[in-house]
Amino acid sequence: MTTDGGRVSLRRILQRLTASEAEIEAQELQRESVESGGMPARQCSRGQVVCVSGRLRTVVYTPRTNLPTLEADLYDGSDVVTLVWLGRRHIAGIEPGRHLTARGRVAVRDERKVIYNPHYELESPK
Repeated sequence: MTTDGGRVSLRRILQRLTASEAEIEAQELQRESVESGGMPARQCSRGQVVCVSGRLRTVVYTPRTNLPTLEADLYDGSDVVTLVWLGRRHIAGIEPGRHLTARGRVAVRDERKVIYNPHYELESPK
């Protein structure tokens, strides 16, 4: 006879064996985000002040004639939130693959979640 805990462990083992590398990475990022005190990005909505934690996927400098911007896509395993720093060309430590926690008010631009000029904390490299 097995216990409920035994079934759960077996289920987790089977999920890890059959999951793709991307699914495993997403689950791990979601777990790390919760441990860092972050709100899942998929639950963030327009106008809400949130704290999100995850890994930067892309960082892009967009030169504009009136206002340059630095944009970074933060992925927490559930969804992406784009972080936008207005008037910045470069920020030390903001680079693809870096883990960070960002705080700010969520806006929606082109059907994407965006936080403008977020407060952020870089996490130490693992």
